[in-house]
Amino acid sequence: MAKLDLTVPDLSLPDGNKIPMLGYGTGTAWYKKDDDPYDKALIEATLTAVKLGYTHLDGAEVYNTEEELGEAISKSKVPREKLFITDKVATNIQDIPSAIDISLKKLGLDYLDLYLIHEPFWAKGDEAELQKKWAQMEDVLASGKVKSIGVSNYLKPDLEAILKTAKVRPAINQIEYHPYLQHGDLITYHKSKDIKLAAYGPQLPVTRFTGGPLDPILESLAKKYAVNPGEILLRWVIDQGIVAVTTSSKEQRLSDYLRIFTFNLTPKEIEQISETGSGYHKRGFWSAKFADDDTS
Repeated sequence: MAKLDLTVPDLSLPDGNKIPMLGYGTGTAWYKKDDDPYDKALIEATLTAVKLGYTHLDGAEVYNTEEELGEAISKSKVPREKLFITDKVATNIQDIPSAIDISLKKLGLDYLDLYLIHEPFWAKGDEAELQKKWAQMEDVLASGKVKSIGVSNYLKPDLEAILKTAKVRPAINQIEYHPYLQHGDLITYHKSKDIKLAAYGPQLPVTRFTGGPLDPILESLAKKYAVNPGEILLRWVIDQGIVAVTTSSKEQRLSDYLRIFTFNLTPKEIEQISETGSGYHKRGFWSAKFADDDTS
């Protein structure tokens, strides 16, 4: 299959580093239990993604796929500096300096481009605990083992807690984000604090929540731009200056996703998707941890 001659644009982070705006995720779809076998299919899928032009690879220790991601990185033969590798800490949250060493060993890497605290729920709202762990993230950053640090699934109270004592603000917060989960004023809050956003699950309205009010709009726009409805959703995210993280095991689908860099949605189309989606609240992940409202 011919590789599309398209370049994935970068987003500048507050710390001066740059992150590719489309990432290949090795997360939920590839999640393994502790006793599951080595996933060779994930290695092949990741190699396919890299071959097509995905240089931003997103993983996490809780997925139990760090070794597979590491093997794919090694087999790709792409120079390390040409890749952007994100990983997240959750399982070993009690000792982040040790957690990063364990993850780097599994990945076969000397450093990460971005390291995130995967979720805040372990702290049970304890500000001191949130602040303590963020201080450990700052120590890891100072060690040179990561280039940027951030969080995932953090809400406004979690961010406010760590910003009270932070020496380095989070570069980015990775959250579930799509037209059916727009989080009230959370996006505006991030802009006010100069914290960038990454979206996981950006295509959920067409993969899990079909039958919603957006279906006809997405179909119409997909026809206009000669793409698929899911690609309209990816474009909607990126047109807002938000990084999109997606996944697939299918080469054709991964190739098709790159078509999002051949067009831009108009401001009116972005607004139409946002307004239509805002009246239909759906969450795909962490539903037991969040209140069922748009502010979560």
